[in-house]
Amino acid sequence: QVQLVESGGGLVQAGGSLRLSCAASGRTTGSYAMGWFRQAPGKEREFVGAISWSGIRTSYADSVKGRFTISRDSAKNTVHLQMNSLKPEDTAVYYCAAVRIYSSGIYYIRGDDYEHWGQGTQVTVSS
Repeated sequence: QVQLVESGGGLVQAGGSLRLSCAASGRTTGSYAMGWFRQAPGKEREFVGAISWSGIRTSYADSVKGRFTISRDSAKNTVHLQMNSLKPEDTAVYYCAAVRIYSSGIYYIRGDDYEHWGQGTQVTVSS
C-alpha cells in the first residue's frame, strides 16, 4: 500500500503564493504518475494538474494554467504544487493522488484512474 501525505496548505491573501508538497511512503517501488485535485465546499472534486513519472509531461486544468506548476523529486518520492497568483476561487481542500504506471510518460486527469489518495490539505485564499 502507498501512503500519501500532503502539506503546505494554509491561509493566504489573493495574489499570494503557496507551495504544496505530497510525500509518498510505503510500497513505492515502481513508477507512479501523480496528480493534484481539489474540492471546494458544495462542489465536486476537480482536476488541478498531473505529472508523469519521468516528470517531463504535465497537464493542468485551464483554471490554473500559467499560475500553478507541478514538479517531482522521484528520488525522494515527493511531488510539489507551486501555486502563484492565488485567487479566492482557488479555496478548496487539495488532494494528492498516485497511480502505478508502466510507462514513464503517462499521466491521468480523471480522479477515477488514481489508486491512492492523501487526506488533503486546506487552502484558503482571502480577498
